[in-house]
Amino acid sequence: MSYVPKINYLEFPARNLSTTKTFFSNVFDWQFTDYGDQYCAFDKAAGLDGGFYLSDQQARAETGSVLVVFYSKNLAETQAKIEQAGGEISQAVFEFPGGKRFHFLDPNGNEFAVWSE
Repeated sequence: MSYVPKINYLEFPARNLSTTKTFFSNVFDWQFTDYGDQYCAFDKAAGLDGGFYLSDQQARAETGSVLVVFYSKNLAETQAKIEQAGGEISQAVFEFPGGKRFHFLDPNGNEFAVWSE
């Protein structure tokens, strides 16, 4: 069997790492490991390893960034957790072939989406 490289790690900009860790811990139950004061990492409990680096930039699809899409069994519950944790709904729930989804901005202004059947 031949080896095929796979996506292994994602990195996102963050203006405030403390706020970022609080947001993603509260909404998605992520745990973080700090690597200095300018980087924190999350692990496969998030679905894939990754991290946040200190930056004023934002990752948004409208500026050419990839859109990371989370899966949720309960869109309304996930949306409520996002809003309670300081996230902003940037595109209300809409239907698409295969399900429904909405888009949100984390406290850094990074865009993500959440979908369900």
